[in-house]
Amino acid sequence: MATQTSLPPNLPSSIRTVLQPDKLSSKLILTTTQLPQPSHPDDVLVKVHTTCPGAGELWWMRDYPAVIPADKLAVPCSDLCGQVVAAPVGSGFRDGDEVYARVSPSRPGCAREYTLARTSELAPKPASLNFAEAAAAPLSALTAWQALFVQADSLDAAALHGDEAARRRNGSRRVLVTGAAGGVGSWVVQLAALAGAGAVVAVCSAAKAEAARRLGATEVVDYKANPLPEWIAEDRQGRECDVVIATVGGPMLAQCWYAVREGGELISITGDPAAARPADVADKTLAKCSFFIVEPLGRILREITPLIDAGKVHPVVDSVFELKDIEAAFERVEKGKAQGKVVVQVDGLRS
Repeated sequence: MATQTSLPPNLPSSIRTVLQPDKLSSKLILTTTQLPQPSHPDDVLVKVHTTCPGAGELWWMRDYPAVIPADKLAVPCSDLCGQVVAAPVGSGFRDGDEVYARVSPSRPGCAREYTLARTSELAPKPASLNFAEAAAAPLSALTAWQALFVQADSLDAAALHGDEAARRRNGSRRVLVTGAAGGVGSWVVQLAALAGAGAVVAVCSAAKAEAARRLGATEVVDYKANPLPEWIAEDRQGRECDVVIATVGGPMLAQCWYAVREGGELISITGDPAAARPADVADKTLAKCSFFIVEPLGRILREITPLIDAGKVHPVVDSVFELKDIEAAFERVEKGKAQGKVVVQVDGLRS
């Protein structure tokens, strides 16, 4: 059983930290705060190399008060790549280990020089990735994995590890993902293709179509030139999908109702799909229609890591910003133009 972490004596007492002073504003400041102190038996102190802004993240404290404590130190960014500085005895982690994780948004994030992660959130960093690439993986990969293989029931993750029977079963499934070239969407495309889905339909702009095909998409829909309802109507029987993963909210979430077949599954990471149901598909019955918030599970990252190191899947990095430019990094994310993940370099190192 792990015992609470004790810190080495040579650490700084204060660290560079990005804060969001007002939960009703996206304004960020770069300041200094005290070195975080372990307070939970599973706390691991990590020196942060890289992290990533999340879409809509600066409004989470406002929008999800049941998830984000009101007294949370408002440090943004929950993706992490870094190096263990101090870990509980018996935790399986040692000083100097390179790790990656998604840290729960209920606790301070990773846009600071040192942060605290739980042993249950951490996994060893994939050896084949540099720091920027490793930070780009956890939140997006975990979200895609849980959407496809936990929230949806139609696909079997055993196919990813060589189970041919599972792969044959997956081969009868059509999977569609919106925002297919984004952080989460790019992972949905890769994992669905790797699992042997019979079709992987990527919904994205024309400018991102070729990138989606390289990731494994078998069909690409330009949502600007060909909105989903119109595309589906051209060949309803041939184009409706068994599993639809919605990574984009608003009108696009509503359009997903036209793409999912009767008895299919509609899984959203952006809001409740039932609330977005259009009136003209009111009689469509689904096996599953759900919104979920990803769980920060290191055990799933440990399943994804060998796939990364074998070159079967990979994170997509759009750009890398310095910590002082984190507002510009968030701006790029929110504009929706990024192809993959925007990364923030915290410690100034490059690898």
